[in-house]
Amino acid sequence: MTSSAASAPRGSGELSHRQILTILSGLMLGMFLAALDQTIVATSIRTISDDLHGLSLQAWATTAYLITATISTPLYGKLSDLYGRRPFFLTAITVFVLGSALCGLANSMYQLAAFRAFQGLGAGGLFSLALTIIGDIVPPRERAKYQGYFLAVFGTSSVLGPVIGGFLAGQDNLLGLTGWRWVFLVNVPIGVAALAVVARNLHLPHRRREHQIDWPGAVALVIGLVPLLTIAEQGRDWGWASGRAVACYALGALGLALFLLAERHYGDDALLPLRLFRGRTFTIGSLLNFIIGMGMFGGLAALPLHLQIVKGVSPTRAGLLLVPLVAGIMVGSVISGQVISRTGRYKIFPIVGAGLLVIGMLLFSRLGVDTPLWQVMLMAPVFGLGLGGNMQPLVLALQNAVPPQDMGVATSSATFFRQMGGTLGTAVFLSVLFSTVGDKIAQAFRAGASSSAFQAALRDPSVLRDPANAAVVRAIKQGSGLPAGALDDTSFLSHLDPRLARPFLIGFAQSIDLVFLCGMAVLAVAFVIVFFLPEEPLRQVSGIEARRQEAAAVTTGSSQMVDGEQVGEEEPVPPAKR
Repeated sequence: MTSSAASAPRGSGELSHRQILTILSGLMLGMFLAALDQTIVATSIRTISDDLHGLSLQAWATTAYLITATISTPLYGKLSDLYGRRPFFLTAITVFVLGSALCGLANSMYQLAAFRAFQGLGAGGLFSLALTIIGDIVPPRERAKYQGYFLAVFGTSSVLGPVIGGFLAGQDNLLGLTGWRWVFLVNVPIGVAALAVVARNLHLPHRRREHQIDWPGAVALVIGLVPLLTIAEQGRDWGWASGRAVACYALGALGLALFLLAERHYGDDALLPLRLFRGRTFTIGSLLNFIIGMGMFGGLAALPLHLQIVKGVSPTRAGLLLVPLVAGIMVGSVISGQVISRTGRYKIFPIVGAGLLVIGMLLFSRLGVDTPLWQVMLMAPVFGLGLGGNMQPLVLALQNAVPPQDMGVATSSATFFRQMGGTLGTAVFLSVLFSTVGDKIAQAFRAGASSSAFQAALRDPSVLRDPANAAVVRAIKQGSGLPAGALDDTSFLSHLDPRLARPFLIGFAQSIDLVFLCGMAVLAVAFVIVFFLPEEPLRQVSGIEARRQEAAAVTTGSSQMVDGEQVGEEEPVPPAKR
Protein backbone atom coordinates (compact mmCIF):
# COMPACT_ATOMS: atom_id res chain seq x y z
CA MET A 1 0.00 0.00 0.00
CA THR A 2 1.10 3.54 -0.64
CA SER A 3 0.49 6.55 1.47
CA SER A 4 -1.74 8.05 -1.22
CA ALA A 5 -4.32 5.43 -0.47
CA ALA A 6 -4.88 6.95 2.90
CA SER A 7 -6.05 10.16 1.32
CA ALA A 8 -8.47 8.54 -1.07
CA PRO A 9 -11.89 10.11 -1.24
CA ARG A 10 -14.32 8.87 1.33
CA GLY A 11 -17.27 6.74 0.36
CA SER A 12 -20.71 8.31 0.26
CA GLY A 13 -21.47 7.02 3.74
CA GLU A 14 -18.31 8.29 5.43
CA LEU A 15 -18.44 11.04 8.03
CA SER A 16 -16.45 14.26 7.86
CA HIS A 17 -13.59 14.94 10.25
CA ARG A 18 -15.76 17.45 12.11
CA GLN A 19 -18.60 14.95 12.52
CA ILE A 20 -16.16 12.34 13.79
CA LEU A 21 -14.71 14.75 16.37
CA THR A 22 -18.20 15.64 17.58
CA ILE A 23 -19.05 11.98 18.16
CA LEU A 24 -15.58 11.42 19.60
CA SER A 25 -16.16 14.01 22.32
CA GLY A 26 -19.05 11.98 23.73
CA LEU A 27 -17.14 8.72 23.48
CA MET A 28 -14.15 10.20 25.29
CA LEU A 29 -16.35 11.45 28.13
CA GLY A 30 -17.79 7.96 28.51
CA MET A 31 -14.37 6.34 28.50
CA PHE A 32 -13.03 8.97 30.91
CA LEU A 33 -15.67 7.84 33.41
CA ALA A 34 -14.42 4.24 33.49
CA ALA A 35 -10.71 5.12 33.27
CA LEU A 36 -10.87 7.69 36.07
CA ASP A 37 -12.89 5.38 38.31
CA GLN A 38 -10.19 2.69 38.29
CA THR A 39 -7.48 4.99 39.65
CA ILE A 40 -9.50 7.32 41.85
CA VAL A 41 -11.05 4.46 43.84
CA ALA A 42 -7.75 2.59 44.25
CA THR A 43 -6.24 5.65 45.96
CA SER A 44 -9.11 6.16 48.41
CA ILE A 45 -10.35 2.62 49.14
CA ARG A 46 -8.51 2.37 52.47
CA THR A 47 -10.08 5.62 53.70
CA ILE A 48 -13.48 4.44 52.50
CA SER A 49 -13.22 1.06 54.20
CA ASP A 50 -12.06 2.65 57.47
CA ASP A 51 -15.05 5.01 57.48
CA LEU A 52 -17.47 2.14 56.73
CA HIS A 53 -15.79 -0.08 59.35
CA GLY A 54 -14.99 -2.81 56.86
CA LEU A 55 -11.25 -2.81 56.22
CA SER A 56 -11.17 -6.61 55.96
CA LEU A 57 -13.91 -6.48 53.30
CA GLN A 58 -12.35 -3.85 51.06
CA ALA A 59 -11.17 -6.39 48.47
CA TRP A 60 -14.76 -7.39 47.75
CA ALA A 61 -15.62 -3.88 46.55
CA THR A 62 -12.91 -4.25 43.90
CA THR A 63 -13.69 -7.90 43.12
CA ALA A 64 -17.42 -7.27 42.60
CA TYR A 65 -16.71 -4.42 40.16
CA LEU A 66 -14.12 -6.46 38.29
CA ILE A 67 -16.38 -9.50 37.89
CA THR A 68 -19.37 -7.64 36.45
CA ALA A 69 -17.24 -5.37 34.23
CA THR A 70 -15.37 -8.33 32.73
CA ILE A 71 -18.42 -10.52 32.16
CA SER A 72 -20.53 -7.73 30.64
CA THR A 73 -17.84 -6.71 28.13
CA PRO A 74 -18.48 -9.48 25.55
CA LEU A 75 -22.25 -9.13 26.08
CA TYR A 76 -22.12 -5.47 25.06
CA GLY A 77 -20.06 -6.35 22.00
CA LYS A 78 -22.42 -9.04 20.72
CA LEU A 79 -25.68 -7.27 21.51
CA SER A 80 -24.47 -4.04 19.90
CA ASP A 81 -23.63 -6.00 16.74
CA LEU A 82 -27.22 -7.24 16.68
CA TYR A 83 -29.20 -4.19 17.78
CA GLY A 84 -26.89 -1.21 17.21
CA ARG A 85 -24.30 0.69 19.26
CA ARG A 86 -26.23 3.77 20.41
CA PRO A 87 -28.79 2.20 22.78
CA PHE A 88 -26.17 0.06 24.50
CA PHE A 89 -23.62 2.84 24.88
CA LEU A 90 -26.31 5.06 26.40
CA THR A 91 -27.32 2.17 28.64
CA ALA A 92 -23.72 1.63 29.75
CA ILE A 93 -23.32 5.31 30.69
CA THR A 94 -26.68 5.37 32.50
CA VAL A 95 -25.96 2.22 34.53
CA PHE A 96 -22.47 3.47 35.40
CA VAL A 97 -23.78 6.86 36.58
CA LEU A 98 -26.58 5.30 38.65
CA GLY A 99 -24.08 2.85 40.16
CA SER A 100 -21.73 5.72 40.99
CA ALA A 101 -24.53 7.65 42.74
CA LEU A 102 -25.48 4.56 44.76
CA CYS A 103 -21.82 3.97 45.74
CA GLY A 104 -21.67 7.55 47.02
CA LEU A 105 -24.63 6.81 49.30
CA ALA A 106 -23.40 3.44 50.64
CA ASN A 107 -23.53 2.99 54.41
CA SER A 108 -21.63 -0.31 54.69
CA MET A 109 -18.96 -2.24 52.83
CA TYR A 110 -21.56 -4.84 51.84
CA GLN A 111 -23.68 -2.11 50.24
CA LEU A 112 -20.64 -0.64 48.55
CA ALA A 113 -19.67 -4.03 47.09
CA ALA A 114 -23.21 -4.54 45.74
CA PHE A 115 -23.32 -1.05 44.24
CA ARG A 116 -19.84 -1.47 42.76
CA ALA A 117 -21.06 -4.66 41.08
CA PHE A 118 -23.94 -2.68 39.55
CA GLN A 119 -21.53 0.06 38.49
CA GLY A 120 -19.33 -2.55 36.80
CA LEU A 121 -22.25 -3.62 34.60
CA GLY A 122 -22.02 -0.20 32.99
CA ALA A 123 -18.24 -0.02 32.94
CA GLY A 124 -18.06 -3.17 30.80
CA GLY A 125 -19.52 -1.30 27.84
CA LEU A 126 -17.73 2.02 28.12
CA PHE A 127 -14.29 0.96 26.87
CA SER A 128 -15.28 -1.66 24.31
CA LEU A 129 -18.20 0.20 22.73
CA ALA A 130 -16.26 3.46 22.43
CA LEU A 131 -13.52 1.68 20.45
CA THR A 132 -16.15 -0.22 18.44
CA ILE A 133 -17.99 2.95 17.45
CA ILE A 134 -14.75 4.48 16.21
CA GLY A 135 -14.32 1.32 14.14
CA ASP A 136 -17.79 1.91 12.70
CA ILE A 137 -17.21 5.48 11.59
CA VAL A 138 -13.49 5.57 10.69
CA PRO A 139 -11.60 3.41 8.16
CA PRO A 140 -8.78 1.30 9.67
CA ARG A 141 -6.08 3.33 7.91
CA GLU A 142 -7.21 6.45 9.82
CA ARG A 143 -8.56 4.73 12.93
CA ALA A 144 -5.28 4.61 14.84
CA LYS A 145 -5.11 8.41 14.86
CA TYR A 146 -8.47 8.72 16.56
CA GLN A 147 -7.89 5.81 18.95
CA GLY A 148 -4.86 7.74 20.17
CA TYR A 149 -7.27 10.24 21.72
CA PHE A 150 -8.64 7.43 23.87
CA LEU A 151 -5.20 6.53 25.12
CA ALA A 152 -4.69 10.19 25.96
CA VAL A 153 -7.86 9.99 28.07
CA PHE A 154 -6.55 6.83 29.72
CA GLY A 155 -3.22 8.49 30.47
CA THR A 156 -4.79 11.68 31.80
CA SER A 157 -7.05 9.72 34.13
CA SER A 158 -4.05 7.71 35.36
CA VAL A 159 -2.47 10.96 36.56
CA LEU A 160 -5.60 12.77 37.74
CA GLY A 161 -7.13 9.75 39.50
CA PRO A 162 -4.62 9.42 42.37
CA VAL A 163 -4.45 13.20 42.79
CA ILE A 164 -8.24 13.68 42.88
CA GLY A 165 -8.79 10.52 44.92
CA GLY A 166 -6.21 11.53 47.51
CA PHE A 167 -7.66 15.04 47.78
CA LEU A 168 -11.29 13.94 48.11
CA ALA A 169 -10.53 11.10 50.53
CA GLY A 170 -8.62 13.55 52.71
CA GLN A 171 -11.60 15.92 53.14
CA ASP A 172 -13.65 15.39 56.28
CA ASN A 173 -16.59 17.26 54.77
CA LEU A 174 -17.27 18.61 51.30
CA LEU A 175 -20.59 20.27 50.46
CA GLY A 176 -22.24 18.54 53.38
CA LEU A 177 -20.98 15.03 52.58
CA THR A 178 -17.98 12.99 53.70
CA GLY A 179 -15.13 13.68 51.29
CA TRP A 180 -14.70 10.09 50.02
CA ARG A 181 -18.30 9.98 48.78
CA TRP A 182 -17.35 12.50 46.09
CA VAL A 183 -14.93 9.90 44.70
CA PHE A 184 -18.07 8.30 43.23
CA LEU A 185 -20.39 11.29 42.97
CA VAL A 186 -17.92 13.17 40.75
CA ASN A 187 -18.89 10.69 38.02
CA VAL A 188 -22.49 11.95 37.97
CA PRO A 189 -21.99 15.37 36.27
CA ILE A 190 -19.43 13.89 33.86
CA GLY A 191 -21.84 11.07 33.02
CA VAL A 192 -24.77 13.43 32.48
CA ALA A 193 -22.63 15.48 30.09
CA ALA A 194 -21.60 12.31 28.24
CA LEU A 195 -25.24 11.21 27.96
CA ALA A 196 -26.26 14.58 26.51
CA VAL A 197 -23.48 14.62 23.91
CA VAL A 198 -23.95 10.98 22.87
CA ALA A 199 -27.76 11.18 22.73
CA ARG A 200 -27.58 14.26 20.53
CA ASN A 201 -24.77 13.33 18.15
CA LEU A 202 -24.49 9.55 17.94
CA HIS A 203 -26.88 8.41 15.21
CA LEU A 204 -25.38 5.48 13.34
CA PRO A 205 -27.21 3.46 10.69
CA HIS A 206 -27.80 -0.15 11.66
CA ARG A 207 -29.16 -3.05 9.64
CA ARG A 208 -30.84 -5.56 11.91
CA ARG A 209 -30.35 -9.21 11.01
CA GLU A 210 -32.12 -12.41 11.96
CA HIS A 211 -30.54 -14.14 14.92
CA GLN A 212 -30.91 -16.18 18.05
CA ILE A 213 -29.72 -14.76 21.36
CA ASP A 214 -27.08 -16.96 22.96
CA TRP A 215 -28.48 -16.90 26.50
CA PRO A 216 -27.03 -20.33 27.40
CA GLY A 217 -23.58 -19.07 26.40
CA ALA A 218 -24.03 -15.94 28.52
CA VAL A 219 -25.10 -17.97 31.57
CA ALA A 220 -22.24 -20.43 31.08
CA LEU A 221 -19.77 -17.54 30.82
CA VAL A 222 -21.02 -16.21 34.15
CA ILE A 223 -20.69 -19.68 35.74
CA GLY A 224 -17.16 -19.98 34.36
CA LEU A 225 -15.76 -16.54 35.10
CA VAL A 226 -17.28 -15.58 38.46
CA PRO A 227 -15.46 -18.31 40.46
CA LEU A 228 -12.22 -17.87 38.49
CA LEU A 229 -12.17 -14.09 38.96
CA THR A 230 -13.12 -14.55 42.61
CA ILE A 231 -10.24 -16.92 43.32
CA ALA A 232 -7.87 -14.67 41.37
CA GLU A 233 -8.72 -11.82 43.74
CA GLN A 234 -9.14 -13.79 46.97
CA GLY A 235 -6.73 -16.70 46.50
CA ARG A 236 -3.91 -15.09 48.46
CA ASP A 237 -6.16 -14.78 51.52
CA TRP A 238 -7.99 -18.10 51.11
CA GLY A 239 -4.96 -20.15 50.06
CA TRP A 240 -4.52 -21.31 46.47
CA ALA A 241 -5.03 -24.96 47.45
CA SER A 242 -7.81 -24.42 49.99
CA GLY A 243 -11.20 -26.11 49.72
CA ARG A 244 -12.85 -22.91 48.49
CA ALA A 245 -10.12 -22.43 45.88
CA VAL A 246 -10.50 -25.98 44.54
CA ALA A 247 -14.28 -25.52 44.35
CA CYS A 248 -13.77 -22.32 42.33
CA TYR A 249 -11.38 -24.07 39.94
CA ALA A 250 -13.83 -26.93 39.36
CA LEU A 251 -16.87 -24.71 38.90
CA GLY A 252 -14.96 -22.36 36.60
CA ALA A 253 -13.74 -25.25 34.43
CA LEU A 254 -17.28 -26.63 34.20
CA GLY A 255 -18.65 -23.22 33.20
CA LEU A 256 -16.03 -22.70 30.49
CA ALA A 257 -16.67 -26.18 29.09
CA LEU A 258 -20.41 -25.43 28.92
CA PHE A 259 -19.60 -22.08 27.30
CA LEU A 260 -17.60 -23.75 24.51
CA LEU A 261 -20.45 -26.23 23.90
CA ALA A 262 -22.96 -23.37 23.70
CA GLU A 263 -20.77 -21.37 21.30
CA ARG A 264 -20.38 -24.41 19.05
CA HIS A 265 -24.13 -24.97 19.03
CA TYR A 266 -25.11 -21.37 18.24
CA GLY A 267 -22.55 -20.88 15.44
CA ASP A 268 -22.69 -17.34 14.03
CA ASP A 269 -25.21 -16.31 16.70
CA ALA A 270 -22.82 -17.27 19.49
CA LEU A 271 -21.70 -14.68 22.01
CA LEU A 272 -18.12 -15.28 20.83
CA PRO A 273 -18.33 -17.11 17.46
CA LEU A 274 -15.68 -19.82 17.41
CA ARG A 275 -15.20 -19.34 13.66
CA LEU A 276 -13.32 -16.12 14.44
CA PHE A 277 -10.51 -18.20 15.94
CA ARG A 278 -9.93 -19.87 12.58
CA GLY A 279 -8.19 -16.67 11.55
CA ARG A 280 -4.56 -16.40 12.68
CA THR A 281 -4.80 -12.66 13.25
CA PHE A 282 -7.76 -12.95 15.62
CA THR A 283 -6.30 -15.94 17.48
CA ILE A 284 -2.78 -14.57 17.89
CA GLY A 285 -4.06 -11.05 18.57
CA SER A 286 -6.35 -12.32 21.35
CA LEU A 287 -3.48 -14.33 22.86
CA LEU A 288 -1.21 -11.28 22.77
CA ASN A 289 -3.85 -9.14 24.47
CA PHE A 290 -4.10 -11.74 27.24
CA ILE A 291 -0.33 -12.10 27.76
CA ILE A 292 0.44 -8.38 27.51
CA GLY A 293 -2.46 -7.72 29.88
CA MET A 294 -0.77 -9.99 32.42
CA GLY A 295 2.58 -8.24 32.17
CA MET A 296 1.14 -4.75 31.82
CA PHE A 297 -1.06 -4.87 34.92
CA GLY A 298 1.68 -6.62 36.86
CA GLY A 299 4.01 -3.73 36.15
CA LEU A 300 1.38 -1.07 36.75
CA ALA A 301 0.51 -2.65 40.12
CA ALA A 302 4.11 -3.10 41.31
CA LEU A 303 5.58 0.29 40.37
CA PRO A 304 3.23 2.36 42.60
CA LEU A 305 3.99 -0.07 45.46
CA HIS A 306 7.71 0.60 45.04
CA LEU A 307 7.09 4.35 45.07
CA GLN A 308 4.77 4.32 48.08
CA ILE A 309 6.38 1.63 50.27
CA VAL A 310 10.08 1.69 49.38
CA LYS A 311 10.43 5.38 48.55
CA GLY A 312 7.76 6.50 51.05
CA VAL A 313 5.88 8.92 48.78
CA SER A 314 2.15 9.63 49.20
CA PRO A 315 -0.43 8.15 46.79
CA THR A 316 -0.98 11.61 45.33
CA ARG A 317 2.72 12.17 44.69
CA ALA A 318 3.06 8.62 43.33
CA GLY A 319 0.41 9.48 40.74
CA LEU A 320 2.37 12.56 39.72
CA LEU A 321 5.59 10.54 39.48
CA LEU A 322 3.86 8.30 36.92
CA VAL A 323 3.46 11.23 34.53
CA PRO A 324 6.56 10.15 32.49
CA LEU A 325 5.05 6.68 32.04
CA VAL A 326 1.76 8.20 30.87
CA ALA A 327 3.67 10.54 28.56
CA GLY A 328 5.35 7.49 27.05
CA ILE A 329 1.93 5.91 26.40
CA MET A 330 0.72 9.07 24.69
CA VAL A 331 3.83 9.49 22.55
CA GLY A 332 3.79 5.83 21.55
CA SER A 333 0.12 5.94 20.60
CA VAL A 334 0.48 9.17 18.62
CA ILE A 335 3.51 7.92 16.68
CA SER A 336 1.94 4.54 15.92
CA GLY A 337 -1.34 6.18 14.89
CA GLN A 338 0.28 8.63 12.51
CA VAL A 339 2.58 6.05 10.90
CA ILE A 340 -0.20 3.46 10.48
CA SER A 341 -2.39 6.13 8.88
CA ARG A 342 0.33 6.98 6.34
CA THR A 343 1.67 3.53 5.56
CA GLY A 344 -1.10 1.06 6.39
CA ARG A 345 1.48 -1.11 8.23
CA TYR A 346 0.91 -1.95 11.88
CA LYS A 347 2.87 -5.10 12.80
CA ILE A 348 6.12 -3.30 13.54
CA PHE A 349 4.59 -1.45 16.48
CA PRO A 350 3.57 -4.50 18.57
CA ILE A 351 7.04 -5.95 17.88
CA VAL A 352 8.90 -2.82 18.98
CA GLY A 353 6.38 -2.22 21.77
CA ALA A 354 6.77 -5.72 23.21
CA GLY A 355 10.56 -5.32 23.10
CA LEU A 356 10.33 -2.02 24.97
CA LEU A 357 8.03 -3.61 27.57
CA VAL A 358 10.64 -6.31 28.21
CA ILE A 359 13.41 -3.70 28.49
CA GLY A 360 11.24 -1.54 30.76
CA MET A 361 10.56 -4.47 33.10
CA LEU A 362 14.27 -5.32 33.15
CA LEU A 363 15.09 -1.73 34.15
CA PHE A 364 12.42 -1.76 36.86
CA SER A 365 13.86 -5.00 38.27
CA ARG A 366 17.05 -3.07 39.11
CA LEU A 367 15.23 -0.65 41.42
CA GLY A 368 16.54 -0.65 44.98
CA VAL A 369 16.12 1.25 48.22
CA ASP A 370 18.73 3.82 47.25
CA THR A 371 17.71 4.25 43.59
CA PRO A 372 16.94 7.98 43.16
CA LEU A 373 13.50 8.94 41.92
CA TRP A 374 14.92 10.67 38.84
CA GLN A 375 16.17 7.30 37.59
CA VAL A 376 12.71 5.79 38.07
CA MET A 377 11.25 8.65 36.03
CA LEU A 378 13.76 7.96 33.24
CA MET A 379 12.85 4.25 33.18
CA ALA A 380 9.08 4.79 33.18
CA PRO A 381 8.77 6.27 29.64
CA VAL A 382 10.36 3.11 28.18
CA PHE A 383 7.54 1.02 29.61
CA GLY A 384 4.98 3.65 28.54
CA LEU A 385 6.25 3.67 24.95
CA GLY A 386 5.89 -0.11 24.90
CA LEU A 387 2.27 0.12 26.00
CA GLY A 388 1.55 2.86 23.47
CA GLY A 389 2.94 0.67 20.70
CA ASN A 390 0.74 -2.29 21.63
CA MET A 391 -2.64 -1.18 22.87
CA GLN A 392 -4.23 0.38 19.82
CA PRO A 393 -2.43 -1.56 17.03
CA LEU A 394 -3.61 -4.88 18.52
CA VAL A 395 -7.21 -3.65 18.74
CA LEU A 396 -6.91 -2.38 15.17
CA ALA A 397 -5.57 -5.73 13.97
CA LEU A 398 -8.52 -7.61 15.50
CA GLN A 399 -11.08 -5.15 14.14
CA ASN A 400 -9.59 -5.37 10.65
CA ALA A 401 -9.40 -9.18 10.69
CA VAL A 402 -13.11 -9.88 11.18
CA PRO A 403 -16.15 -9.21 8.97
CA PRO A 404 -17.67 -5.74 9.54
CA GLN A 405 -20.78 -7.23 11.19
CA ASP A 406 -18.54 -8.70 13.93
CA MET A 407 -16.82 -5.41 14.80
CA GLY A 408 -18.36 -5.27 18.27
CA VAL A 409 -17.40 -8.86 19.10
CA ALA A 410 -13.81 -8.30 17.95
CA THR A 411 -13.34 -5.09 19.92
CA SER A 412 -14.96 -6.40 23.09
CA SER A 413 -12.85 -9.57 22.77
CA ALA A 414 -9.67 -7.49 22.77
CA THR A 415 -10.79 -5.71 25.94
CA PHE A 416 -12.06 -8.95 27.49
CA PHE A 417 -8.83 -10.90 26.99
CA ARG A 418 -6.74 -7.97 28.21
CA GLN A 419 -8.86 -7.68 31.37
CA MET A 420 -8.66 -11.42 32.00
CA GLY A 421 -4.90 -11.36 31.58
CA GLY A 422 -4.63 -8.32 33.82
CA THR A 423 -6.71 -9.95 36.54
CA LEU A 424 -4.65 -13.12 36.47
CA GLY A 425 -1.37 -11.20 36.28
CA THR A 426 -2.23 -8.93 39.20
CA ALA A 427 -3.33 -11.90 41.34
CA VAL A 428 -0.23 -13.97 40.54
CA PHE A 429 2.28 -11.14 40.87
CA LEU A 430 0.84 -9.85 44.15
CA SER A 431 0.87 -13.43 45.42
CA VAL A 432 4.57 -13.65 44.48
CA LEU A 433 5.21 -10.37 46.27
CA PHE A 434 3.51 -11.19 49.56
CA SER A 435 4.64 -14.82 49.66
CA THR A 436 8.30 -13.82 49.41
CA VAL A 437 8.52 -10.47 51.17
CA GLY A 438 8.50 -11.97 54.70
CA ASP A 439 11.58 -14.06 54.00
CA LYS A 440 13.26 -11.14 52.20
CA ILE A 441 12.72 -8.89 55.21
CA ALA A 442 14.06 -11.56 57.57
CA GLN A 443 17.17 -11.94 55.40
CA ALA A 444 17.65 -8.17 55.38
CA PHE A 445 17.40 -8.09 59.18
CA ARG A 446 20.00 -10.83 59.52
CA ALA A 447 22.31 -9.12 57.05
CA GLY A 448 22.00 -5.71 58.70
CA ALA A 449 21.85 -6.75 62.34
CA SER A 450 25.60 -6.42 62.79
CA SER A 451 25.87 -2.98 61.20
CA SER A 452 26.88 -0.14 63.49
CA ALA A 453 23.89 2.00 62.49
CA PHE A 454 21.40 -0.76 63.32
CA GLN A 455 23.04 -1.53 66.66
CA ALA A 456 23.18 2.17 67.50
CA ALA A 457 19.43 2.43 66.87
CA LEU A 458 18.74 -0.43 69.29
CA ARG A 459 20.82 1.32 71.99
CA ASP A 460 19.37 4.78 71.37
CA PRO A 461 17.05 5.68 74.32
CA SER A 462 14.93 7.98 72.15
CA VAL A 463 14.30 5.11 69.72
CA LEU A 464 13.35 2.73 72.49
CA ARG A 465 10.99 5.26 74.10
CA ASP A 466 9.17 6.08 70.84
CA PRO A 467 5.86 4.11 70.67
CA ALA A 468 6.16 4.01 66.86
CA ASN A 469 9.21 1.74 67.21
CA ALA A 470 7.91 -0.46 70.04
CA ALA A 471 6.39 -3.29 67.98
CA VAL A 472 9.47 -3.64 65.76
CA VAL A 473 11.91 -3.49 68.69
CA ARG A 474 9.88 -6.14 70.49
CA ALA A 475 9.86 -8.38 67.36
CA ILE A 476 13.63 -7.96 66.97
CA LYS A 477 14.23 -9.04 70.56
CA GLN A 478 12.01 -12.08 69.92
CA GLY A 479 14.15 -12.93 66.91
CA SER A 480 11.68 -12.33 64.07
CA GLY A 481 11.91 -8.61 63.33
CA LEU A 482 8.48 -8.74 61.69
CA PRO A 483 5.57 -7.53 63.86
CA ALA A 484 2.21 -9.28 63.50
CA GLY A 485 0.10 -7.73 60.73
CA ALA A 486 3.04 -5.76 59.33
CA LEU A 487 2.35 -6.96 55.77
CA ASP A 488 -1.33 -6.00 55.94
CA ASP A 489 -0.70 -2.40 56.96
CA THR A 490 2.62 -0.82 56.04
CA SER A 491 1.73 2.68 57.22
CA PHE A 492 3.93 2.15 60.34
CA LEU A 493 7.02 2.41 58.12
CA SER A 494 6.56 6.16 57.68
CA HIS A 495 6.86 6.66 61.47
CA LEU A 496 9.55 4.06 62.13
CA ASP A 497 13.14 5.07 62.83
CA PRO A 498 14.91 5.00 59.40
CA ARG A 499 17.64 2.67 60.72
CA LEU A 500 15.04 0.11 61.82
CA ALA A 501 12.93 0.63 58.71
CA ARG A 502 15.73 -0.08 56.24
CA PRO A 503 15.50 -3.93 56.40
CA PHE A 504 11.76 -3.65 55.67
CA LEU A 505 12.44 -1.41 52.67
CA ILE A 506 15.15 -3.75 51.36
CA GLY A 507 12.83 -6.75 51.69
CA PHE A 508 9.99 -5.03 49.87
CA ALA A 509 12.34 -3.73 47.15
CA GLN A 510 13.74 -7.21 46.52
CA SER A 511 10.27 -8.82 46.34
CA ILE A 512 8.98 -6.08 44.04
CA ASP A 513 12.05 -6.61 41.84
CA LEU A 514 11.12 -10.31 41.68
CA VAL A 515 7.65 -9.30 40.50
CA PHE A 516 9.21 -7.20 37.74
CA LEU A 517 11.38 -10.14 36.68
CA CYS A 518 8.30 -12.38 36.50
CA GLY A 519 6.55 -9.72 34.43
CA MET A 520 9.57 -9.51 32.14
CA ALA A 521 9.43 -13.30 31.57
CA VAL A 522 5.73 -13.09 30.66
CA LEU A 523 6.31 -10.18 28.27
CA ALA A 524 9.26 -12.02 26.70
CA VAL A 525 6.78 -14.72 25.67
CA ALA A 526 4.64 -12.01 24.06
CA PHE A 527 7.70 -10.68 22.23
CA VAL A 528 8.22 -14.11 20.64
CA ILE A 529 4.56 -14.64 19.77
CA VAL A 530 4.12 -11.21 18.17
CA PHE A 531 6.37 -12.24 15.28
CA PHE A 532 3.69 -14.75 14.25
CA LEU A 533 1.01 -12.04 14.03
CA PRO A 534 -0.04 -11.71 10.37
CA GLU A 535 -0.21 -8.25 8.82
CA GLU A 536 -3.38 -8.02 6.77
CA PRO A 537 -4.09 -5.11 4.42
CA LEU A 538 -6.14 -2.47 6.21
CA ARG A 539 -9.62 -1.79 4.87
CA GLN A 540 -10.12 1.53 3.14
CA VAL A 541 -13.69 2.13 4.34
CA SER A 542 -15.32 2.36 7.76
CA GLY A 543 -17.31 -0.45 9.31
CA ILE A 544 -20.63 1.24 8.49
CA GLU A 545 -19.69 1.76 4.84
CA ALA A 546 -18.41 -1.82 4.50
CA ARG A 547 -21.68 -3.19 5.89
CA ARG A 548 -23.65 -0.90 3.58
CA GLN A 549 -21.73 -2.15 0.55
CA GLU A 550 -22.24 -5.76 1.54
CA ALA A 551 -25.95 -5.19 2.10
CA ALA A 552 -26.23 -3.51 -1.32
CA ALA A 553 -24.44 -6.43 -2.95
CA VAL A 554 -26.82 -8.93 -1.37
CA THR A 555 -29.89 -6.81 -2.18
CA THR A 556 -29.04 -6.45 -5.87
CA GLY A 557 -27.95 -10.09 -6.08
CA SER A 558 -24.88 -9.08 -8.01
CA SER A 559 -21.20 -9.36 -7.27
CA GLN A 560 -19.64 -6.11 -6.03
CA MET A 561 -16.24 -5.10 -4.82
CA VAL A 562 -15.78 -4.21 -1.14
CA ASP A 563 -12.23 -3.28 -0.12
CA GLY A 564 -10.94 -4.97 -3.22
CA GLU A 565 -12.73 -8.26 -2.48
CA GLN A 566 -15.69 -9.69 -4.34
CA VAL A 567 -18.92 -9.98 -2.37
CA GLY A 568 -22.45 -10.92 -3.25
CA GLU A 569 -24.00 -14.11 -4.56
CA GLU A 570 -21.63 -16.85 -5.60
CA GLU A 571 -21.79 -18.15 -9.12
CA PRO A 572 -23.28 -21.65 -9.44
CA VAL A 573 -20.63 -24.36 -9.48
CA PRO A 574 -21.12 -26.99 -12.23
CA PRO A 575 -21.84 -30.46 -10.79
CA ALA A 576 -18.62 -31.87 -12.24
CA LYS A 577 -16.60 -29.34 -10.17
CA ARG A 578 -18.42 -29.82 -6.88
